[in-house]
Amino acid sequence: MIALYGGLAAGKTTFTKGIAQSLGITEPITSPTYTIISEYEGTCPLYHMDCYRIEGDEDAIAIGIDELLYSKGICIIEWSERIPHLLPDTTIKITLSVLPEGERRIVIDSTELEAQL
Repeated sequence: MIALYGGLAAGKTTFTKGIAQSLGITEPITSPTYTIISEYEGTCPLYHMDCYRIEGDEDAIAIGIDELLYSKGICIIEWSERIPHLLPDTTIKITLSVLPEGERRIVIDSTELEAQL
């Protein structure tokens, strides 16, 4: 489970494209802003979700996002701050931001990862 945080054009979908490539996914990865959930098959399933249009936990549950969070595969959630109570404790939280020169800053919250090591 990977929760992506960052404003518009921070690079969340581009980051997801890199993960998809490492999983051997060859079909184009696009932002699921309007579809909300995109599923891709690679060496393991990838579920790419965009919660920008989700109004909270109940809205996410109504469309089945909670079921995918615990499925076999990798879940990447853009705008995950809209469903904070649904995210498992083991979620890897990644914040992307745009720096003044157009470069990106990536911060990974590895608290849970360190506890598992």
